Amino acid sequence: MTSNGANEQNSAERVALAVGDRFTTTIEKVAHGGHFIARHRGAVIFVRHAIPGEEVEIEITGTGKAFNRADVVKVISASPDRVSAPCQFAHRSGCGGCDFQHISLERQRQLKSDVITEQFARIAKQELRVDVEEVGAPLGYRTRFNAVTTRNGDLGFKQARSNKVVPVSDCRILQPEIKYQELSSRKWKGDLRVEVSLSSTGERTIATGYTRDETPVRTSEGPDVAKYSVNGFPLEVGQRSFWQSHKLAPAVLTQVVKEFAQLGDGDQVLDLYGGVGLFTSQFLDVIGESGQIDLVEGSKSATADAMRNFGEMKNVKVHTGDVAKLLPRFSKADVIVLDPPREGAGKEVVAAMAALRPRSIIYVACDPAALARDTTYLSDLGYEIAKIRAFDLFPMTHHIESVALFTSSKVS
Repeated sequence: MTSNGANEQNSAERVALAVGDRFTTTIEKVAHGGHFIARHRGAVIFVRHAIPGEEVEIEITGTGKAFNRADVVKVISASPDRVSAPCQFAHRSGCGGCDFQHISLERQRQLKSDVITEQFARIAKQELRVDVEEVGAPLGYRTRFNAVTTRNGDLGFKQARSNKVVPVSDCRILQPEIKYQELSSRKWKGDLRVEVSLSSTGERTIATGYTRDETPVRTSEGPDVAKYSVNGFPLEVGQRSFWQSHKLAPAVLTQVVKEFAQLGDGDQVLDLYGGVGLFTSQFLDVIGESGQIDLVEGSKSATADAMRNFGEMKNVKVHTGDVAKLLPRFSKADVIVLDPPREGAGKEVVAAMAALRPRSIIYVACDPAALARDTTYLSDLGYEIAKIRAFDLFPMTHHIESVALFTSSKVS
């Protein structure tokens, strides 16, 4: 039989699944995005609420040409790593935020390591294994959240891959000082976006806006600009500016970035996607007055904060605009630090960074697939991973934060 004939046979053998179908299957392995892979008569299925090795009954929730989606409805043979979720809303019909609450903490981190390894093997064609490091307690760590209200004004979160809002009376991963239960007991207006943050000085900010329009939320309670402190350096963060959500993340990430950077007196540093200046704030005491930091950030809110945070410092320059467009204007950098959004830096930014021939590039990544893709671009331009660490800054979820050090593999 020809290869085309074999493909036709495989297509014919593959069963056509429909939403609502139920059957028993065995879970194979973890997939990127909080899913687990199973197969049924030739069909690939991404399953939620599973653990590798389990025999489960699943229900199909979505179909497609390349793969299908499903939820576990019954566990027939449970993994020894399956535990009772600490949150009453962590189930298939509940809140879509925490997709790993049914898994023991140690296995959660192992699975996240597996995801990093798989993404680098598939995308970067590199063998890489990194342990995901525990950071603090698995509950009560989060300092900010975005919620929504139902039409009746009940505060809650959306189901996974759905616009349906599930009223939630308590959120176990939030810092107790946020007082979520008090917020959930309020009667809100219907169809609201509700964004809440807690600063390191204990200031709670609440901002609201309607879900039906795209206008930014407005602060309704607390300071519009909150005060934070990282290793003794004071930082102001506006309500619209990005800030790490894990209470320990700023200290953990700045420590490893600083360690990887090995900065010295007089160094010129580029802080790309630099936000309000988290990393810049920790470099100043090392580069000295003869050093220079250029912070580049697209968010006007964040750069307004950065200008206040570093207004008195002559060796810090803040640039507002698209990193890809601004980066070619620079002619030199000893060290580049970047903390891009989830989609990563991309080919254009990577090429512009490599053209400056820095001695090191430190990449802070919240998505292992984007990091693996950008690693291939960096490798093509002569930069290889020298060190990498990964941190469990989002316990109970599939999310991972990684920090990679790239150094030149070419001898100048």
